[in-house]
Amino acid sequence: MAIKQISVFLENNAGRLAEVTKVLAQGAVNIRAISIADTADFGILRLIVNNHAQALQALSDAGFTTRISDVAAVEIPDTPGSLAKVMELFQRSQVNIEYLYASLEGNTNKAVVVFKLEDHQKGLAIIKDHGIAMVESF
Repeated sequence: MAIKQISVFLENNAGRLAEVTKVLAQGAVNIRAISIADTADFGILRLIVNNHAQALQALSDAGFTTRISDVAAVEIPDTPGSLAKVMELFQRSQVNIEYLYASLEGNTNKAVVVFKLEDHQKGLAIIKDHGIAMVESF
């Protein structure tokens, strides 16, 4: 199962991230995970939200350039070595990870790790075959 991730392309100017969050708030969109990578001139904001269609519409209406992509999200114990075990499975299977980011799940002692995989279907099969808990939404 894939989760839809929204990428927003932003000029690297003060206030641009605030504008995105304001647009999403006004559109009643809840951000569930967020990551930003930047260069001197622009940034790529990556979001997992509660309603990607609503978020895309709100961002488009506000003039933001967006892209949607499939990512895999897994739940792992919040303990040393848990991520290393998942990474080792991908390494042994030669699945390239383009990037990842993570979120802790409050008092559950779990972490959710979001992966953008070069071969999404192969990565999903590895996750399923090894009994790793997939997250369908969060």
